[in-house]
Amino acid sequence: MTVTETSAEAAPAQSGPPTLAITGFGVLSGAGIGAGALAAAIGGEGAGPADVSEMFEEPLPRQDAHALVDFKVRDHLGRKGTSFFDRSTALSMVACKEALADTDLQVDDDNRARIGITMGTTAGSAKSTSDYSRDTFVQDRPYLVNPLLFPNAVMNCAAGQAGIWFGLQGANSTIAGGPLAMLNVLRYGRNLIGCGYADALLAGSVEEFSPQSAWAVHYAQSTEGGSLPPGEGAAVFVVENAETVRAAGRRPDAEVLAVEVGVFEPPAADGEFTRGLALCLTRALERAGITADQVSTVATAANGMTRLDDAEESAIASVLGSEVPRLRVKDATGEAFSASGAFQLAALLARHRAEPARDGEISVVTTRSAEGAAGAAVVRGWSRVGGDNR
Repeated sequence: MTVTETSAEAAPAQSGPPTLAITGFGVLSGAGIGAGALAAAIGGEGAGPADVSEMFEEPLPRQDAHALVDFKVRDHLGRKGTSFFDRSTALSMVACKEALADTDLQVDDDNRARIGITMGTTAGSAKSTSDYSRDTFVQDRPYLVNPLLFPNAVMNCAAGQAGIWFGLQGANSTIAGGPLAMLNVLRYGRNLIGCGYADALLAGSVEEFSPQSAWAVHYAQSTEGGSLPPGEGAAVFVVENAETVRAAGRRPDAEVLAVEVGVFEPPAADGEFTRGLALCLTRALERAGITADQVSTVATAANGMTRLDDAEESAIASVLGSEVPRLRVKDATGEAFSASGAFQLAALLARHRAEPARDGEISVVTTRSAEGAAGAAVVRGWSRVGGDNR
């Protein structure tokens, strides 16, 4: 039945993993750069998908996408040292820069060895890997591939480059989690901090727009009957131990109260996947000490794939009921695979920034994959009074 799942017993607060505090974040999506652009797009004020017909020489399955068409990394990080960054690395680097600028955590020589990076991905840069592999066949002997491009062909390129660029000497990790990448990053980051391997992390996920990813979205959507455009971007969150943050007199932007994931049978008529996602959601609420009536919003992974959307909605309704508002983030960001979960979390935080009346509200992030992976996170958020929550 269940391939992997988390423990059924809710761990006592005093002995369980730490609550993560989010003390700043940076986000780049097809809507633009920053929380304001994402909040506007979620509210229906965005420009919608962009014309991407001139971005690549290779054919695309469609001419629109939620992509940052005019994005150039040198506009944000300068020319020096950035000329060989692939798109995935560039998006990640700028998101990390925005996150560090958004937090009150100061990185210096006294703490940089205790600050690390954990990035989520589907498979790194599919375009870089594909292009590099192709060059080994088509270039003249002795296979004159550019060695400077090799780092782009491995999944940990973005995290590694960010660690070097920003001088972060702590644990540096990359997690290939696909649609569940962000939840897996939060769980892994919680364990790193809880076990004493880091005091703070840049935790996020990224997905680039390319012909390869566009065709992947196209075939997935056509198989499941959806029509959502592809998306791209990155969101990175500064996470710390919530108890330590509050002891220092700081107020976080949000607290990740619980994260639960599992792998079940793929969504089908027998309802096994629905029960699995409902189990993850129930366990997350129990670990967070939250009841269903306290949840104000569910940021779902709905993307127009009827089979998956119906299974996800059935699970949410069985635990939280049908009245809790749903936030369909992908309607504004497109299908961005591993970045989608990060966009869901960033969208919730962006709403808190824009609406102080939501201070203290409890929200839930749910996600899933066509192969049967499922997960849920419980989050409490706040605004920044006077432009700052410190």
